[in-house]
Amino acid sequence: MIIPELPDYLTALGGAEYKGLIISLFTLTAMLSRPFSGKLADTIGRVPVMIFGAAVCFVCSLFYPIIATLSGFFLLRFVHGFSTGFTPTGTTAYLADIIPFHKRGEAMGLLGTAGSVGMAAGPAIGGTIANQFGLDAMFYCSSFFGLVAIIILVRMRETLAKKERFSYSLLKVSKEDIFEPLVLIPCMIMVLIAFSYGTIFTVIPDFGQFVGIKNKGLLFTFLTVASLLVRLLAGKASDRYGRVEVLRISTFFMAISMLVIGLASTPQMLIVGVSLYGFAQGASSPTLLAWATDLSHDRFKGRGIASLYIFMELGIGLGAISSGWIYGNQTDNFFITFLISGLLSAIAFAYLIYHSFNRQR
Repeated sequence: MIIPELPDYLTALGGAEYKGLIISLFTLTAMLSRPFSGKLADTIGRVPVMIFGAAVCFVCSLFYPIIATLSGFFLLRFVHGFSTGFTPTGTTAYLADIIPFHKRGEAMGLLGTAGSVGMAAGPAIGGTIANQFGLDAMFYCSSFFGLVAIIILVRMRETLAKKERFSYSLLKVSKEDIFEPLVLIPCMIMVLIAFSYGTIFTVIPDFGQFVGIKNKGLLFTFLTVASLLVRLLAGKASDRYGRVEVLRISTFFMAISMLVIGLASTPQMLIVGVSLYGFAQGASSPTLLAWATDLSHDRFKGRGIASLYIFMELGIGLGAISSGWIYGNQTDNFFITFLISGLLSAIAFAYLIYHSFNRQR
């Protein structure tokens, strides 16, 4: 709901040159908090971890209308990242507990579909509320959705068999808690393709205005609807044909989509490029989640999933801050900004080809 409006909001605060920090600060906190959320999901339970993330969403959205300084805004974005650092880790581990192995890709696709519905509706609703009633109303509405999430979560049954009571000693993380080596390959693919995600969310609002699209949320709606349409099919395909096979196709089209976006000079061409990226991203995300869950030890699913999310946040953060710096509010730099993202996706595609070749040998 709020992301498409944040670049203009930051500009009004006098921070136009810091647009890359909108996403990167958020993802930095999410990345740093993953080892904690993974460990807690494997010890105190999946549900408390999800509730904590939703509570952060609820509280932070209430504070956006209050702040009036750049430092306050950046601090709030930093804290807000705990929401993404906790809730998806608990949610994915919860799903892995209740879904049989042979339907795991389909289930991750369904989870992603639910997220895509929110991501498709959010920008459209947020933009409408902001235009009709102002930014404060949009932030309060966002907070309300966080509250609804909490109400749903507190009624859910815990799936972790052996739970521990929370203690502050659980917040001490070791090297083993930070990263699960078994999921290294999915993590490497994730960081390469997540770079594009950070680029999209940082630069697309300005690019859309440049080519004549006034509603900044419209492009995000096309992206998430395209992602929504493919997630279930991609999840089922990965269950049937394999994770690597689906990822080879999706990373190839992700590289192509970045090229199409970078070359766009009309609203129609930009919409095509963004939609193509949505298809590729929608196929990659549930497949990588299912793959990482496949490779994780049963006792440490939270840690394996958290590791994948760490690399996702790393890729998004690097993409956001790098694209903001390369773009530099200069329209001539749009092409090179998206070309770099496309090259990284192409590297992911090439690595998957190499991985398949070695596996066949």
